[in-house]
Amino acid sequence: MRAVTVAPGTANSLELIEDYPEPAAEEGSILVESLAIGVCGTDHEIISGEYGEAPPGERRLVLGHESLGRVLEDPTGTLQPGDLVAGIVRHPDPVPCPNCAAGEWDMCRNGRYTEHGIKALPGFARERWRIQPPYAVPLDRALGQVGMLLEPTSIVAKAWDHIERIGQRAVWQPKIVLVTGAGPIGLLAALLAAQRGFSVHVLDLATSGPKPELVHALGATYHSVPVHDLDFEPDVVLECTGAPTVVLEVMCKAAPNGIVCLAGVSSGGRTIDFDAGALNRSLVLENNVVFGSVNANRRHWELAADALRRADPLWLNSLISRRVPVSGYADAYTSGPDDIKVVLEFAV
Repeated sequence: MRAVTVAPGTANSLELIEDYPEPAAEEGSILVESLAIGVCGTDHEIISGEYGEAPPGERRLVLGHESLGRVLEDPTGTLQPGDLVAGIVRHPDPVPCPNCAAGEWDMCRNGRYTEHGIKALPGFARERWRIQPPYAVPLDRALGQVGMLLEPTSIVAKAWDHIERIGQRAVWQPKIVLVTGAGPIGLLAALLAAQRGFSVHVLDLATSGPKPELVHALGATYHSVPVHDLDFEPDVVLECTGAPTVVLEVMCKAAPNGIVCLAGVSSGGRTIDFDAGALNRSLVLENNVVFGSVNANRRHWELAADALRRADPLWLNSLISRRVPVSGYADAYTSGPDDIKVVLEFAV
């Protein structure tokens, strides 16, 4: 079967292997036909050789962690042939740490977790894959064209779960949400904010292309100005750019008792002249909270599946910029100027 692979740590080693082995039985009892794979920044970083880890004893790693598949067989009876399914990316570490033992593998303490298409587990960018029932998330049939969005939606479902938990520390009546960055994570974060009935504002550098229209379609307000020029103080901020200046500015912009969730990952090596003392004073005196969030556990994947089921299917489909057949795989991993989400299609 065909599989899209890289040699981790070797830049530009992307290759479509035509005779990749069938998935081993020990990978899972559920056999899945791959329909489509979402491409994201993590894939680009792995292709650039920045990180990634092949499974033990192998030289190459199958890419793909944003999956959509159709069940071919499930002898456990958990799912039925024909059911749509997505595979949970992270698996708990083998020790396990207390969080992994409790099913909260997104909060792993010792870093020995594994991840499909990223760290020591083959990804889903192959014509068939296997998965164990606890890591198979069923999808509504109506999501047959956009189900690969479940993985990025699970990221923001976790972010919202933790925001709401932190908010319970006191009387909390948030009204205004700011999302920085209108990429897939930012737009999906705005979707979940809109579903909660908040006044939603999205900030991004783009002044043309699909982003402003996608934001307006949610009933949200689009901004393309610096953070400090915004004329409101958000109760909740979801920072999805990872841009160091934006990260620092939103910490200072939040309203009293505000909550700032950092969901974007910054690249290192950049120094900024910044008044850390003023930031500390603001956070302390206004009881603000800043926290980071990454990955998700099964509970968040199920929350994400429900959020997608309730979303406008036309809006979700508008997030897909390009659909590329697996035969043209290299094009799928080449970024276009107006891309939101590129999808690599294996079957229909």
